[in-house]
Amino acid sequence: MKFIESETLELKKTTSEIKEAIISIAAILNKHQHGELFFGIKNNGVVIGKNVTEKTIRDVSKSIADNIEPKIYPHISHIQIDGKACIKVRFKGNDIPYFAYGRAYIRVADEDRQLSAKELEKLILGKNKDKLRWDTDICKEAKFADISANKVKSFLKSSGLRHDTVGNALEKLRLISDGKLLNTAVILFAKKPQAFFPNARLRCAVFGTTDTSFTIDMQDFEGDLFSLIEKAEEYILKNIHIGMRLEGLRRIDVPEIDKAAFREAIINAFCHRDYREFDSVNIAVFKDRVEIRSPGLLYGGLTIEAIRTKMVSERRNELIAELLHRVHFIEKWGRGIKLILSKEPDTEFSEVGTKFITTFRRKSYFEGKKTGLVPRTKLGEKGAKSSVKSSVKSSVKILEAIKENKSISAKEIAKNIGLSLRAVEKQLAKLKQDGILKRIGPAKGGYWEVVKK
Repeated sequence: MKFIESETLELKKTTSEIKEAIISIAAILNKHQHGELFFGIKNNGVVIGKNVTEKTIRDVSKSIADNIEPKIYPHISHIQIDGKACIKVRFKGNDIPYFAYGRAYIRVADEDRQLSAKELEKLILGKNKDKLRWDTDICKEAKFADISANKVKSFLKSSGLRHDTVGNALEKLRLISDGKLLNTAVILFAKKPQAFFPNARLRCAVFGTTDTSFTIDMQDFEGDLFSLIEKAEEYILKNIHIGMRLEGLRRIDVPEIDKAAFREAIINAFCHRDYREFDSVNIAVFKDRVEIRSPGLLYGGLTIEAIRTKMVSERRNELIAELLHRVHFIEKWGRGIKLILSKEPDTEFSEVGTKFITTFRRKSYFEGKKTGLVPRTKLGEKGAKSSVKSSVKSSVKILEAIKENKSISAKEIAKNIGLSLRAVEKQLAKLKQDGILKRIGPAKGGYWEVVKK
């Protein structure tokens, strides 16, 4: 019988190598959770045998018990190989990481390598990955009455599944555990997911420059993941430029950022985000770019280089990903990044703080008039400037109305100058914030005072 050392087999010629043997056991357990070790065989596979007594077996057992943590209980036996006495140690254990003499090792081919702090952290996280998964946790506060039957019915129809009762459908989709709803069931199908998860939210903003110094628009949306994905897509389309091409006699709209690319990035943001983080998914539309920001860094040891060059994916929320795949929102085999880069090769991926950010360049900024792009709304650069001018004119009219009647109400101002009450209230708040206007006394019975001319 020929023995060859491997990732699950270690050979020692004598028990004087007990320390090295114990390190090998811990290394093999950390890699494969099971293995075998022989005393009486050289590392080249030649059986030389050794003197084996009951005390020898006890000493080996005691050494393993004293120097490996957590404790393992191997099967140690005295066997004959090629007519020579040897000791066989069979061991297994799933309670990784295992430490030998206070240090952690990993098996690489037939060698034992000490784990770095980062590798040890990854091993621990990998062990607890399923326990830490948010999407398979039970939502203790949610009841079946909180689930929208219409949302479940629509999902079943889109995924080609037969309509069933809400309870049966959720059971078949593995969204119930011990009679309780899982987080995934709630964030996908609840009538009001935000009642349970305040971060079931999308925050969007348009900025008039390449930074956040001038805000043109800001909106928040809440709801289930399907509706938030659609809202995010609509918001980007509304606030970027749209070109056109002709197909026969038909005009086809062509966004300056490929729709399939940014939709894939939106879906990835909601699918793979860390729902234990309180923050929301954020969409930021700048003059030169669009950023899609998702709470939570890359998962499972992935790097930006790996996702750009290899078709691999590690899913933080496997159950959510599976359900989005059922309705064809995402690719099964991690082709999303490849799709994005095939449509928008200049896309950038980055990790900043605790966020993963996908950045798309706006062609209207980098290529200018050559693109033939036109704004979907009036909120382009010219729109932003005219918006500022309009705001100034409104402020002047409001101040003139107040000078004529210091006790005038916001409702009366709105009627006099032809603005909505909400617009007037917004301008009044800004004038007060800028120190131009001051309110003396209560809303009723008080009056305005112009502080700055």
